[in-house]
Amino acid sequence: MINKTTALPSTTLTRRALLGSAAAGLALPAWSPAWSQFRVEIAGVGASRLPIAINDFKDESVTGQMLGAIIRADLERSGQFSLVPGQPGMAETSAPQFVDWRARAADALVAGSATRLADGRFDVRYRLWDVVKGQDLASESLPVVSSDLRLAAHKIADAIYQKLTGDRGVFATRLVYVNKIGPRYSLRVSDADGEGEQTVLASPEPIISPAWSPDGQELAYVSFETRKAVVWIQDLRTGRRRKIADFRGSNSAPAFSPNGQQLALTLSREGGSQLYLINRNGDGVRRLTQSPSIDTEPVFSPDGASIYFVSDRGGAPQIYRMPAGGGSAERITFNGNYNISPSISPDGRTLAFITRVGGGSFKLCVMDIGTGQVQQITETSDDESPSFAPNGKLIVYATRAGGRDVLMTTTLDGKVKAKLATPTVADIREPAWGPFGN
Repeated sequence: MINKTTALPSTTLTRRALLGSAAAGLALPAWSPAWSQFRVEIAGVGASRLPIAINDFKDESVTGQMLGAIIRADLERSGQFSLVPGQPGMAETSAPQFVDWRARAADALVAGSATRLADGRFDVRYRLWDVVKGQDLASESLPVVSSDLRLAAHKIADAIYQKLTGDRGVFATRLVYVNKIGPRYSLRVSDADGEGEQTVLASPEPIISPAWSPDGQELAYVSFETRKAVVWIQDLRTGRRRKIADFRGSNSAPAFSPNGQQLALTLSREGGSQLYLINRNGDGVRRLTQSPSIDTEPVFSPDGASIYFVSDRGGAPQIYRMPAGGGSAERITFNGNYNISPSISPDGRTLAFITRVGGGSFKLCVMDIGTGQVQQITETSDDESPSFAPNGKLIVYATRAGGRDVLMTTTLDGKVKAKLATPTVADIREPAWGPFGN
């Protein structure tokens, strides 16, 4: 039996708690809507960061958005950049004095402007310079409606990030998570920096285990609104949702296959909690595991060939891997006697998971799947639910800080972390980072 032994508030239902109840039927308490406008607090120093100056955009005040500040926060959170103070009044049409910027120790420079167009939209423009070489690197004009101004800033940050690192940026992607205020729960979607929250579902009963479809248009999740665990899929464009698993016993831990046509999930309809495959329309149910133990928390490898999952078949919860179509499972984690919540990087090379240290501290670790080398990357003691950014360079996870549940992002080496802070009345858990292009 997989047991949860850490002391958590009795009103908090988490994925880790679900592991302790998976075989027994879940009569569980309740969580709710949250507050918008996260603030980001950066902590830590990366090994090598590119110094960049990002000026406030000229006339950005007409937009009601601090475009330069949004871009600065995005790039700083990535762990790849250090910020050099900007110069008031610069725009993308300015002629930088590169000697002066080199003296300020800036290797790259960004300036831009915002102009209101006759049709009510805004033309947001920027230019990126290589200070060392004294040349233009990129420029763009983005005509957007007012509601897309923050998205435009995130897209500019993505373009800068990709130009300077060679990797695709993730600032215009989205997060999903569960909020709790008092006795109510809500499923929320926000920008990758936590701003722009929208409620997907509000309920007086728990909501857990949200998972993105590969195209970012749907969410699978577990809701207890009927007083039992049921798996739903909801279309984010229309709000329409449908039950896909409402069998006898518990239905939990959904995860989309990379092609989006199937989900792996945990069902107890035949007794113990085992892994199953199910088509996205709810038919074609097929059992994958045949063990007397609890098998749960399945996730697909990026190529769809394997499923990683948690099982106590060895006496304590560990992470295993098996062919996606079923077959023999091999144990993956060996450090410690309690390892749960697997998340696989988009390149399939790194496993993020939660390990128990000592009697009751739960910490985020990453493992090189090829070598088995494990690194603990957090100092907090109640970490949960890691999820990779779609470029594999950051991880979002839930933890407990200041007496409440919060979200953090971290670089894979743990050297640069950002807390997405909300008002103290909100508890935030179960994050999942959405795919590109959503």
